[in-house]
Amino acid sequence: MPHLRIGALAARTGTNAPTIRYYEGIGLLRPADRQAGGQRAYGEQDVKRLTFIRRCREFGFSIEQVRSLVALVQDRERSCMDARNVAHEHLLAVRAKLNELKVLERSIAGFIATCDASCAGGPGPDCTILEDLARPS
Repeated sequence: MPHLRIGALAARTGTNAPTIRYYEGIGLLRPADRQAGGQRAYGEQDVKRLTFIRRCREFGFSIEQVRSLVALVQDRERSCMDARNVAHEHLLAVRAKLNELKVLERSIAGFIATCDASCAGGPGPDCTILEDLARPS
């Protein structure tokens, strides 16, 4: 099995060395084998695992959700429905966040519309956006 150094692993998986060390430290990635001189050595299974972790994080899964998904990959006794449930839970959280962002978008658009209607370049202290932001919600 080829031994990759941490820089090569980072390049192959689209991560960086501090992230790899972090994932090792929190137990998402197995501790690396060590070569003479203490250098970390990784193999193809590490490439696969780290790619999996990176992709999970790209989809916004939390570290704990990634930990759960990694455990599923390793446990033939568990159902793939467990992965579906983790993904569904995450989807519900993403949808809730989207709703929050839509409310935020409408609020900011309202600030801008008020400014366009009444401000048009007056002095900063008289800005309607700044006044609106200073009001309690």
